[in-house]
Amino acid sequence: MCTTYQIAVLLALLFISSGTKGALAQTNDDSSGDAVAPFFGFMGAASALVFANIGAAYGTAKSGVGIASMGVMRPELVMKSVIAPVMAGVLGIYGLIIAVIISTNITPTGYTLFQGYAHLSSGLACGLSGLAAGMAIGIIGDAGVRANAQQPKLFVGMVLMLIFCEALALYGLIIGIILSTAGAATGGAA
Repeated sequence: MCTTYQIAVLLALLFISSGTKGALAQTNDDSSGDAVAPFFGFMGAASALVFANIGAAYGTAKSGVGIASMGVMRPELVMKSVIAPVMAGVLGIYGLIIAVIISTNITPTGYTLFQGYAHLSSGLACGLSGLAAGMAIGIIGDAGVRANAQQPKLFVGMVLMLIFCEALALYGLIIGIILSTAGAATGGAA
């Protein structure tokens, strides 16, 4: 059974080995020979969206389970505890922002390897930091709402920890924007 990583590597090798006779080379008319550059750009857009949404889904599910189990005994705290799933859901928006920025800068002609690598690193920076933040938000949200049900003084501490987890994704978003605009602004002139 092939994993997603193996399929991506096989596709990359297929496009690289086909050189100027490949399918991507027919849409890339520039003389730089960077026929595979759009592949890396699209992989950056996809990785930003996919990894950030995996983090958002995990954070929402994990903290949602904690809210559901806490809500059985303390239903009055359910609406107060939805902070964690909302913060986790925002992570998917961060990935969407970077994916849109990257995909609007990919062109069939004149797109260089420098731009492709910049967009790939931009997507990975945003997506993987969103994944890490989503895992942290889910774990802290789950434990935090359960603890808050027993000791209400822990609510402020839980919110502060959730804010610091969200900051991890913001760091990736900022670096992702810088990398994607740097690739677009230079036009590959390095």
